[in-house]
Amino acid sequence: MNRRSFLRTAATVGATATATLTLPFPSLGAEPRQLPEPSPKKLPAWRGFNLLEKFTAHRNGNPAFSPDDFAMIADWGFDFVRLPMSYQCWSKGDPAEWLKLEESQLRHIDQAVELGRKHGIHVNLNLHRAPGYCVNPPEEPLDLFKDQQALDACAFHWAHFARRYRGLPNTAVSFDLLNEPKDLPDSSYIRIVTALVEAIRAEDPKRLIIADGLRWGRKPVPGLAPLNLGQSTRGYDPMRVSHHKASWVNGEAWPEPTWPLNPDGKDRWDKERIRREVIAPWRELERQGVGVHVGEWGAFNKTPHTVALAWMNDLLSLWKEVGWGWALWNFRGSFGVLDSGRSDVVYEEFKGHQLDRAMLEVLQRNGAA
Repeated sequence: MNRRSFLRTAATVGATATATLTLPFPSLGAEPRQLPEPSPKKLPAWRGFNLLEKFTAHRNGNPAFSPDDFAMIADWGFDFVRLPMSYQCWSKGDPAEWLKLEESQLRHIDQAVELGRKHGIHVNLNLHRAPGYCVNPPEEPLDLFKDQQALDACAFHWAHFARRYRGLPNTAVSFDLLNEPKDLPDSSYIRIVTALVEAIRAEDPKRLIIADGLRWGRKPVPGLAPLNLGQSTRGYDPMRVSHHKASWVNGEAWPEPTWPLNPDGKDRWDKERIRREVIAPWRELERQGVGVHVGEWGAFNKTPHTVALAWMNDLLSLWKEVGWGWALWNFRGSFGVLDSGRSDVVYEEFKGHQLDRAMLEVLQRNGAA
């Protein structure tokens, strides 16, 4: 089947599936608080968290997202959640099955969007594992950047979401195309993003779309500017602070960090270095008319708590200076404010969870403007 025939067939399948839906959104009315109107040229300073209920297929919950999470996030003054998701939660990992979507699982995402509208929280949908690519193992059976079947399938999934949420305002929902693309030539990434954007805009021309930077979210991509997208960066530098003892990056070998890091050595990291090396390249992208948001950041639970808070405070103050929003990885879990499992924190019992009150107060006190 050639690509044109494939996309025509995919559109027919998707339209038929969407026609059977009765989504709950029209009955919700206006959000309880007015969210900022986003623009790809200037993303709002949304503040919030990544929710991981559909992060991997084996973690996939039923129901997936907790109403209590949304209530707490809103009560604490935050207005954003990013949902990093694996397509395998609603589809199969076999390429032969990539166009078959499981409606019961997609309903969980509808429920998250509904909870966002109920509590005045913007919901950002992200494919953490897309057909053909994931930053985490195991590798996909096909390569999104080389195999047309993978690209067509990825476009099909995004086109489905575009149809599904067509008519909802950008204050409520946005799309973050692909989590942390690897170190690729800009041209290779631009080709993929262009195809996904075309698939979305064929269904919903006005949907707000965000693209992660290259090199795992760290490198801005000026060549995407003509597509009228926002871009998402990361807040993990230096990794020796944010990922101390994290097994998936061989962090066990790093010495215990301080902040500033290595203050008397040649490889010193401090607030000014972050401003110069991490913030400045993205500020240059902003000057080209591209909005910026920090889609992930945080410190693993093996980083000493006092060091983590000092480092977080500096990052937050820098983002406040430039008006960027952010989403902590994660809300509940080893980077989060709830149930993080740190050995050097006196937790507060809070609604059945262990709350890191000191971290929460840093986030609330030093949030984006």
